[in-house]
Amino acid sequence: MNDRRRCTWPGDDPLYVAYHDEEWGVPVRDDRRLFEKLNLEGAQAGLSWITVLRRREGYRRAFHGFDPVRLAGWGEAEVAARLTDPGIIRNRLKVEAVVKNSRAVLEHFAEPGSFSDFLWGFVDGEPIHNAWTSTLGLPAETERSRAMSKALKRRGFTFVGPTICYAFMQSMGLVNDHAVGCFRYAELGGGQ
Repeated sequence: MNDRRRCTWPGDDPLYVAYHDEEWGVPVRDDRRLFEKLNLEGAQAGLSWITVLRRREGYRRAFHGFDPVRLAGWGEAEVAARLTDPGIIRNRLKVEAVVKNSRAVLEHFAEPGSFSDFLWGFVDGEPIHNAWTSTLGLPAETERSRAMSKALKRRGFTFVGPTICYAFMQSMGLVNDHAVGCFRYAELGGGQ
């Protein structure tokens, strides 16, 4: 680990620091990566992100790389098999949400890039750069995350409440919520 100033939330856990330094807040426009992250944020509900991050590879394996075409056809047998998998959080509603979300994304966003365009539309296609002096007081949700949540739910997605949507927006770079003193804030375009 280096001595660069960063947000305080990753602490000194090497996995968390790497996630902060290399992924969190980096704009992502790839449909599959956005779909994966939205489902992982849903899996986090009621837990800490590090809990899910430590199981991310298990999720990728268990859910076929978050391929919605493969997941949309799952039935009770596939769901039940995941509930015995120690590599993921074994919560029936969260596992079923991945299947429902797969069906919803295929129904409403079958055209490549359309899921990304839809999600990025909530920030007018460009990252929002907030200017927080600390990440301790970040909002849990915003007007935009509430709008995203409502729109996703109308399309049949589950585990996409406004807090989950805001965490998703932060992590996928729709919002730059790195503290202004963090080295990543400026690297991601903040303060320009």
